[in-house]
Amino acid sequence: MRGANSAAMRRVGAMIERYFYLLKGSWPRVIELAYWPTMQIVLWGFLSEYLVAHSSYLAQASGVLLAAALLWDVMFRGQLGVSVVFFEELYSRNLGHLFASPLRPYELAGALFAISLLRTLIGSGMAALFAFWFYHFPIWQMGFMLVAFFLNLIVMGWSIGLVVAGLVLRYGLGAENLAWAAIFAIAPLSGIYYPISVLPAPLQLIAHMLPAAYVFTAMRGLLFQHVFLGRPLALAAGLNVIYLALGLAVFLRTFHDARLHGRLLNLGE
Repeated sequence: MRGANSAAMRRVGAMIERYFYLLKGSWPRVIELAYWPTMQIVLWGFLSEYLVAHSSYLAQASGVLLAAALLWDVMFRGQLGVSVVFFEELYSRNLGHLFASPLRPYELAGALFAISLLRTLIGSGMAALFAFWFYHFPIWQMGFMLVAFFLNLIVMGWSIGLVVAGLVLRYGLGAENLAWAAIFAIAPLSGIYYPISVLPAPLQLIAHMLPAAYVFTAMRGLLFQHVFLGRPLALAAGLNVIYLALGLAVFLRTFHDARLHGRLLNLGE
């Protein structure tokens, strides 16, 4: 009995050692351990600071917070609609077979955009209906502004998704956690639930380079002051053009390198 217990302990120890070396050899996994609680503290910390200084915000915050949550979900789902669908091809080891056909990488990117749009419309559409049923908040009353917000946020999500897919092509599926980490790294800087003026000055400089920050600024202007802020939306659209082009460039470049080095058929962690 003692010998059997000893052998069992050795096997357990061997598995623990195996998982330790897997963790040690994957920097995305190590970062992830501290990443999620840190992001939660940062996001809600800034919101708490803003609410303390602007108590009147609470009187009219419910609709704004619901709108912010729904619009944030658009960017979140847009990004995952690109990166996660791409990962599914890697899990099934189907990427090499796809490109034995005349399919081109930019055509794959176009298909990922289309399925991301469909997934986002389904998911965010259902969330909007629940917001109306349970909280009587009709987000579609924003009219054409809602379309502008939606397009800017989903395009930003696509840009992030392409970069994440490119990094996975370069570093393997061990980097797939970036699909979740990247989008939440942007959340505290996007001013989803509070103006970016709450942020420290260095972070405000970064926030001004994010299309999402301008979208949420325009959203608050519409819901609080009932004014159309065209300049923030124009800036968001301009930045999105640049970031989508950069995202495509990263994806196409890493795809070319992966095909050149034979990683499309054996891509793993």
